Amino acid sequence: MEHNWKWNLGGILIVSSVLACDPGVTAQESSELSATVNRRQEVDSEREAGGCEGAENPEQGLEWNQIFIDTLVATRTANSSSQRLGAIVHTAIFDAYNGIERRYTPIFVQNWAREGASRRAAVIAAAYTALVGLFPSQQPALSARYTESLAALTDDGEDGDRSHERGIAWGTEVAQAVLAWRATDGFIGSYPPFIGGTAIGQWRPTPPAFGPMSAQGLAFTAPFILPSETQFRPEPPRALTSATYTDDFSAVKSLGRRTFSTRTDEQTALALFWDGNASVHWNQAANQMARANNLCLSHNNRLLAAVNLAMADTAITIWSSKRFYASVPTDVTWRPVTSIPLADSDGNRETVADPEWLPLIDTPSHAEYPAGHPSQNGAAATVLLSYFKRRPQTFTLTTNGQPSRTYTSIAEARADGNNGRVWGGMHYPSTVGISDAVGEAVARYVNRNAMQRL
Repeated sequence: MEHNWKWNLGGILIVSSVLACDPGVTAQESSELSATVNRRQEVDSEREAGGCEGAENPEQGLEWNQIFIDTLVATRTANSSSQRLGAIVHTAIFDAYNGIERRYTPIFVQNWAREGASRRAAVIAAAYTALVGLFPSQQPALSARYTESLAALTDDGEDGDRSHERGIAWGTEVAQAVLAWRATDGFIGSYPPFIGGTAIGQWRPTPPAFGPMSAQGLAFTAPFILPSETQFRPEPPRALTSATYTDDFSAVKSLGRRTFSTRTDEQTALALFWDGNASVHWNQAANQMARANNLCLSHNNRLLAAVNLAMADTAITIWSSKRFYASVPTDVTWRPVTSIPLADSDGNRETVADPEWLPLIDTPSHAEYPAGHPSQNGAAATVLLSYFKRRPQTFTLTTNGQPSRTYTSIAEARADGNNGRVWGGMHYPSTVGISDAVGEAVARYVNRNAMQRL
């Protein structure tokens, strides 16, 4: 896997544009493939992010994407569970619309709707049915939004006076099929608690909870688009005695500590903000940029599906890799909250223990390598750049308990989110860069293999 590195503000080494390769692919082949994908994405960006000329009102797709965001926030859904949920909702929306007006290859549902079905009603019904299936406690609120959304539909000719009833029936059928498909994907299973091990460098439960690996089912979940959860698994982590580990250790020890750190106030604020739900953040960005750039309904559907599918398959890849590497006693997967107090045992003369060291943000209950949030930043940003690279990129993001933040650059948001994991004391810089690259590679695969133009 080839990495292009740059120094970011604050002295943290962050990966820039990277294409991860399958095992055995040479650097030259990787470069050629990257160039080919970039050219194809630029063509797709020009084609997808415009050209509807007001022919379709985009409101239903974006409306129900916002309802999905609101539902994540209302239920305080864990970040690790959110990407799979977003992929289910937007697969249902995409295949419902696409089964009436087939512009792309389907994601899962191959059938066609009955002639005369309303596209907009199908989108509403698919979104509602999927959300109620995933968030049954929210049915009263979702039902109210569903009634309002259907009431706003008019026979304005854009659906050719097609039947709303047929659209509702079709959208419901598609969502039920998608829910049934993913009900057996491995996420909801019974797995023995996993607590890593006590070998030097190996992940083990961390304070304050000292709990087993969280969301372990994600490590055994079937991908949506990728042929395998191991397709983009990163190489094993750096060794304890390597120069990379020494640099990693020094950076997070200095920048990520709870007290007496070398962080600026702004870096502290960014770490706390970007500890929020990645699915909320990047769906907010996608929704707002789609509105600002006047994407039409069919293009919105593909954009939002691509973002959420890329994030979901990235999450599955990362969790599978966490679970795998944390089970290997010789792989370095321990968190800074473990490694820094125990540095006298790591065999590296350049690392100095600090028994009192604690991170700014409480450490999540899973292995340090690879990293979840940075991989999500890489995946979502890559899809969004394929649509909006040459278009306005203004969006406002929110995190519970933190002031909102407005960005005018996808790349800036991506960098802040990545750096925040080091400033928060949860990850090492090299892990952040490698994980971002995994997300980027997954997103590129999804973009060029799923929902292709017919």
